[in-house]
Amino acid sequence: MSDTAQQLSERFISLTGREPDGLWSAPGRVNLIGEHTDYNEGFVLPFAIDRRTRAAVGLRTDRVIRVTSTFDDTSVEFQLTELDAAHTAGHIVGWSAYPLGVAWALGQHGADLTTVPGVDIIIDSTVPVGAGLSSSAAIESSVALALNALWSLGFSREKLAQVGQLAENEVVGAPTGIMDQSASLLGESDSAVFLDCRSLDVAVVPLGLAQAELSILVMDTRVSHSHATGGYAERRAACEAGAAAMGATSLRDVNVSDLDRARELLDDVTFRRVRHVVTENQRVLDTVRVLNEEGPLAIGALLDASHLSMRDDFEISIPELDLAVETAQAHGAIGARMTGGGFGGAAIALVPYESVAEIENAVKEAFAARGFAEPVTFTVTPSTGAERNNTE
Repeated sequence: MSDTAQQLSERFISLTGREPDGLWSAPGRVNLIGEHTDYNEGFVLPFAIDRRTRAAVGLRTDRVIRVTSTFDDTSVEFQLTELDAAHTAGHIVGWSAYPLGVAWALGQHGADLTTVPGVDIIIDSTVPVGAGLSSSAAIESSVALALNALWSLGFSREKLAQVGQLAENEVVGAPTGIMDQSASLLGESDSAVFLDCRSLDVAVVPLGLAQAELSILVMDTRVSHSHATGGYAERRAACEAGAAAMGATSLRDVNVSDLDRARELLDDVTFRRVRHVVTENQRVLDTVRVLNEEGPLAIGALLDASHLSMRDDFEISIPELDLAVETAQAHGAIGARMTGGGFGGAAIALVPYESVAEIENAVKEAFAARGFAEPVTFTVTPSTGAERNNTE
C-alpha cells in the first residue's frame, strides 16, 4: 500500500475526527487465461494478486456517503437516497464512480438506502491503474465487503461480485463481465478461480507455482486503456451478433466443432471474433485439466495460443504487448500472453524463478530498441481475496 494501515487510519481521523470502523482490502487480479469469454457466458481462470486496494470506512450519523482517496484529495459526497437520481443524471463520474456505484448497486440488490447510515470512505491502492490488473474491481470489492459488514446486509461473496459488476456496467459505464470481481472476492493462495460465467459456479484450482518454482511476471506496457471506450463495446457487439446468427443465446453454446458452419454464416471479421471466444473457452477448460493432471509447467502452449488468438482473431493486442510476449518467449518463459481487456495494459509470462531477471532486462532492452516507453515489470503471487484487515 502507498499508506500503511496505521497511516490510512490516521488519514481517516484527520478527515472525520474519529477512528474508522474498520479497514477492508481487496486484490487486483491477473487473468491466467480466458479473455473476453466472461460476457459471453463462458469460462475464465483468473487469480487474485498481492497488489491490493484498502478502504478505511466509518459510519456517519446522517445519510451521506463521502468518498476520498490517497491519490486524489477531492472528496465527493451524495445523500444515499439521491444516488439513483445522481446516476440517472450522469453526475457520478471519475474514480468515485467505483465506490459510489457499489453503494448504488447494493440498493439495486435489496439494501434499503433510506434506512442505512451514511459512511465515510478513504481509498488507498497499490494495484496499478490502466495495466489490465483490475484496479477497478479491487475498489469495488473492498467497498462492497465493507458496506456489507457495516450495513449488516448478509450478502454472500458471490452476490457482492454481482454488485460490483452492476456498478461497473451501469455507473462506470464499462460493459465488463463478472470475472474481475469474482477473482477479487473469491481468490485463494497459490490458486486460480475457475468461474463458469453462465451458472456462476466457482471452483478453486491449485496452481502449484511455488512447488514448480515458477513466477508470474507482469509486463505493464504503460499504454493505458479504458473499457468504457469503443473497442471493447465493438467486440462485445460482434460476439452478440455472431451468437444470434448461429441461433445461440450466447457464444457459450457454440463449440469448436461448430466453427466450420460459423465460417459459412458470418462475415470474416465477425467469424474471427467468434472463433477467438469459442477456442478461448476450450483453452480455459484445457488449462484446468492440464493443471490438475500435469501441473503448471505444461500449460505454456495454451497461454501462447491464447495470445495469438487475441492478436489475430480478436485484434485487441498492440505492438508493445506483442513485443513483450515474444521477448519473454524467446528468453525462457514457459508461456506468455496479453492479459485484460486489451488495447494496452499488461502481458504476463509464466517464468522459472531463475529466468525472471533475464526476461525483465530483455523486455526493457527490446522496448528501448523499438523506441517504446520503458515498461514496468514485476512478479505477482496468487493470493487471498478480499478481507477485513487490522487497523494497526
